[in-house]
Amino acid sequence: QVQLVESGGGLVQAGGSLRLSCAASGRSFSTYAMGWFRQAPGKEREFAAAISRGGGDTYYADAVKARFTISRDNAKNTVYLQMNSLKPEDTAVYYCAARRVPTYSSGTYYVSQGEYAYWGQGTQVTVSS
Repeated sequence: QVQLVESGGGLVQAGGSLRLSCAASGRSFSTYAMGWFRQAPGKEREFAAAISRGGGDTYYADAVKARFTISRDNAKNTVYLQMNSLKPEDTAVYYCAARRVPTYSSGTYYVSQGEYAYWGQGTQVTVSS
């Protein structure tokens, strides 16, 4: 089992940058594929970015592609979401999620919420125009 704690959210002007962090407790962080999701006010939670357990494979939603970068440091049990060129429509609560995967799926990432077993509490990102 793993517990996830997000940090790094805040208020930023349009065009600015933020880096979110998600710290995982417990052992074997490197056996988990990770994802970032977001939920804007009045909308359903949606996929933003995903990374495989080894970090070599990533995938992004079209809305954030070329602006956001997901990465991980398995030695620090942490996954990051670097967000550049932020837009007001990026305003949302951002959640990280984890799913344990076997070695033979080490290059796999997951984009569906239902594929993740563990979730953090979320961190608010607000982008002003």
